[in-house]
Amino acid sequence: MTQTAQIAIIGTGFSGLGMAIKLKEAGFNNFVILEQSDDIGGTWHENHYPGCACDVQSALYSFSFEQNPNWTRMFAPQPEIKAYLRHCAEKYGLIEHIQLNTHVTGARWNERTGAWTIETCDSPKLWAYMEANNLKPGDVLDRSDKTLPRFRKLHAEVLVSGMGGLSTPAYPDIKGMDTFTGTSFHSQNWDHDYDFRGKRVAVIGTGASAIQFVPEIAKDAAHLDLYQRTPPWIMPKPDREIRPLERMMFKKVPQTLNAFRQSIYWMLEARVLGFVGNPRILKIGELQARRHIRSQIKDKELRKKVTPDFHFGCKRVLISNNYYPALDQDHVDVLTDGIREVKGNTIVDTNGTERQVDCIVYGTGFKAQEPIPRGMIYGRGGQDLLDAWREGAEAYKGTTVAGFPNFFMLMGPNTGLGHSSMVYMIESQVQYVLDALKKMQHRGWKTVEVKEDAFSQYNASIHAKLGDSVWQTGCKSWYVNENGKNTTLWPGFTWQFRQQTKRFDAEQYVCEATEVMEQGGEPALVG
Repeated sequence: MTQTAQIAIIGTGFSGLGMAIKLKEAGFNNFVILEQSDDIGGTWHENHYPGCACDVQSALYSFSFEQNPNWTRMFAPQPEIKAYLRHCAEKYGLIEHIQLNTHVTGARWNERTGAWTIETCDSPKLWAYMEANNLKPGDVLDRSDKTLPRFRKLHAEVLVSGMGGLSTPAYPDIKGMDTFTGTSFHSQNWDHDYDFRGKRVAVIGTGASAIQFVPEIAKDAAHLDLYQRTPPWIMPKPDREIRPLERMMFKKVPQTLNAFRQSIYWMLEARVLGFVGNPRILKIGELQARRHIRSQIKDKELRKKVTPDFHFGCKRVLISNNYYPALDQDHVDVLTDGIREVKGNTIVDTNGTERQVDCIVYGTGFKAQEPIPRGMIYGRGGQDLLDAWREGAEAYKGTTVAGFPNFFMLMGPNTGLGHSSMVYMIESQVQYVLDALKKMQHRGWKTVEVKEDAFSQYNASIHAKLGDSVWQTGCKSWYVNENGKNTTLWPGFTWQFRQQTKRFDAEQYVCEATEVMEQGGEPALVG
């Protein structure tokens, strides 16, 4: 039987839950939340590697309408963030709307009915099929294969993506990696049953996840080889326990927690002046990062290896107090010659040197340039969203795309931040989408679709601002695609984005109050 709903939301992270909470508060109750995993939390459920924690202060990395007085540290560890999200889902009555273990295999706009047809299947069964056929997340499925799990259909008037930009793991293109005879896994799919004690371990990648889990692996491994392509700039992490007395005060006098939150917000907001204003300001941060290296690493050669040669802020600036000390140990080697191939249980570098390993851990991040996989979203005329993004991902106010009616993205293109909390941006987008839905309801609009000229002009203005930013100073980062286009970051203050999304600007949209279109057969989803 085909399911129907007014609104379908994909994902139960901050985006999906934030959208659902505000829908419910506004009286929209006919919605479903589709979650591919077996629990709530989005990235904070999927990522559970040792040392996993937020790199934005806890007080700000939470909903403004549900501030949490119970954080135990300035930077919350993963279990606390996941527990917070479950608390929000339960408190606001979302559990009955959530369908766990439901993988969205595709969604197609039906021009006859003016609605979305969403195809789903049982996640565990699909993942078992993918494993049996050596497929990775984001790979296109062969729909002619009779062994594929059974698909279900859902019709929804509105589709909201809360999948986020960092949801599909990225793997390096290394010859022979699929034939490795030892154990291997991506940081997002951590194998907690694997015992690192006495093992030779190779870690590939030195990004935000790696700097958190490398110190944990180094505690147990007999030897650790860290394959570094580009070292990141790393700052000291101003983390500490939030004392019981402080937590009691936050709970009994909520205004103090809000004041603390606001002080963090404005402190972080000042960083924008360096990122998109005057990059020379960032020299102060670079000097501090260089001092951090000198104070934590004794080996002069290692210092050279981990010191970046690009502008501070061009790539994501990371924070850690234990990463550098972990590298400065006798049983840890930082290798910078690159990998030629994996052969049996050895990794061969570009010089031909072979190193035997028992386990490979990929800390290679996510496909940020493809926030929504190919074969997932089809708009007017059956156009795949990725085909509409041939030059790179774009959206109007990070939320809507021309040619894709009644489709809204949270954490869409150019809404990412290099300086503050994404939850603030998510709440801004939620307000924009909610206002759109209210106007659709009150004015009898069946569809809303951003105009092509509004879409183009907005993105032209975004990239004009990005042109003078520190992110365009030449380094290779996941912010920028292969054509040099920054598809991820917002080039300004977050309060400016909130002003832009305060109301749904219907004048920039084609809003149609058409009746239900002619019913008929529906094209099968592909991809």
